Order: sequence, then C-alpha cells, then structure tokens
Amino acid sequence: MPQLSPLVQHPPAALEQALQRLGRNIRTARLRRRWRLEDVAERMGVSRFTVADVERGKPGTSIAAYLGALWVLGVLDQLEAVADPDRDEEGKALEAARQPGQAPRRHRFDDDF
Repeated sequence: MPQLSPLVQHPPAALEQALQRLGRNIRTARLRRRWRLEDVAERMGVSRFTVADVERGKPGTSIAAYLGALWVLGVLDQLEAVADPDRDEEGKALEAARQPGQAPRRHRFDDDF
C-alpha cells in the first residue's frame, strides 16, 4: 500500500477546514434533494463509502470524487471562479512587477548618407 503524503496525513488547518466545509456543503445539497448516500454513489459510479468520505472532508479522498459529487448535485458550475486568473490579485501584482517599466528608446538615425 502506498504511503500517504504528509499533506494528507497532517493537512494545514486552513486546508482541513476548507475540505470539511466543502463536505458539509455537499452533504447539505444531498439532503435538500432527499437523496441517500447510495443514490449519489450510484450516479457517481463509486461506493457509498467514498461519498461519505467526501461529506466528511477527508483529505485523502480524490479531487475527482469531490468534483463528481458536485457534478451529480448540479452545482459544479459554482467552481468556475476558483483559481480564476482574473481574480488572482497577488499573481497579477507579481506579474506587473516583472514587466519592464517602459519600452527601450529608439535611436534616431540621420537621413544624412
């Protein structure tokens, strides 16, 4: 059995909280639809244990399982804004800092031949 990465074994608190929040949101969406774990699992093509892991926000569960649950629930389009380059203010600031301030000046040539 492959060894789990340190990120999965001991995730940073912010990551753990984000996964748990996402799992709770997925569970709420499922319950509002009055679907059982088995219903979502069947639509996703996975076991009910995988769906339960998603709803618990387990860090070792694949991103495909999280996205599959969102897709089955019809809310995958809400991820559109995640990591949107236009919303990455820090990245845009770093990119702008690397850009040259102005174009190099052109040399004027005489028409004197």
